[in-house]
Amino acid sequence: MTKIPSVTPQCPMETALNLLSGKWTLQILWQLSQHPFHFNELQCALITISPKALSQELRRLEQAAIIEREVIPDLPPRTIYSLSATGRTLQPVLKQLCDWGKAYSSRQIDRSI
Repeated sequence: MTKIPSVTPQCPMETALNLLSGKWTLQILWQLSQHPFHFNELQCALITISPKALSQELRRLEQAAIIEREVIPDLPPRTIYSLSATGRTLQPVLKQLCDWGKAYSSRQIDRSI
């Protein structure tokens, strides 16, 4: 399991990158920035992620206080994942990354024509 970065007076960019650089991290956070998800819904949205990888990443993000996990006591119990207050502060950053990706992709397409 990936270690959660310790809170030390290191470079702020290093802190952010250590937390956000997992293979699935940004995709999970982007999905959760849209609305809360049940585990299976999130797995379907991410298509190629394995249940084990999703579970590990959700656990890591929960330990880092970026997401929250709510267990609903139904039969069977259901779990809903959402961004925490700290995680919601990433929403503008995620939006900017998405906008940048769209602009970059369109420039790449224009260059190939």
